[in-house]
Amino acid sequence: MPKFDLSKYATVAERLKMVYEEYPDARMVTENLTTTADRSVSTWVVKASLYLTAGDQANDLPKATGHAFEVDGTAGANMTSALENAESSACGRAMALGGWSGDRTSLASRTEMEKVERGVTPKPSLRDYEAEASKLTDVEGLRWLYAQAKGEGATTQVLERLADIAGSFSAKGEDSGDRGSVPRGSKAGQA
Repeated sequence: MPKFDLSKYATVAERLKMVYEEYPDARMVTENLTTTADRSVSTWVVKASLYLTAGDQANDLPKATGHAFEVDGTAGANMTSALENAESSACGRAMALGGWSGDRTSLASRTEMEKVERGVTPKPSLRDYEAEASKLTDVEGLRWLYAQAKGEGATTQVLERLADIAGSFSAKGEDSGDRGSVPRGSKAGQA
C-alpha cells in the first residue's frame, strides 16, 4: 500500500480556522445521506455545504459542497465514530472546493489521506439470507439466521422477508416458541 507524507495535507481543523478568520459568520451544514444499502455494507455517507454568510444559508447558496464516506470499524476513529469521521471529511472537501486548502495544493484533507492509507472500501455482503432461509426446516434455525443477518447489517427488506418466512412456519403449525428473536406482527427492521 502506498505511503503518503501526511504533513503535506491540511487538517480539517486548519481549513476551518482559515474559513472563520476570513468569514466569521460562515457556517457548515452537514447531511447524513446514508441509505439502507450503504448501511448493509457498514458505510456512512455525508454531504457538507459551506455557507459564507447567514444570507447565503437563508437563500441556500453554498460556496461549495463536499461528500465523503467511511466504513464502520476499519481502524482508528472508525472503530467507534465512522459517521463523525465521514462528516469531518465532507467538511474538509467542501472547504477545499471553496478555496481553503491551505498553502498545500491538494483537495484531499489529511483525514482523507489517512483513509487511503488504511485502504478503506465498503465490502458488500454476498450472502443470500433468503436462499439460506428457504432451506431451513425449523424456527430455531431461522432465528439463528435472522440474528446473523441483523448483526451483519442486512437491509430492512431482507429482515422483513425473513420475518415473513418465520410467520409461514407459525402458520404451518411449526414451533412458534415466541422467544422474540424473529419479530412477529411488526416490521423486522424495527425490532
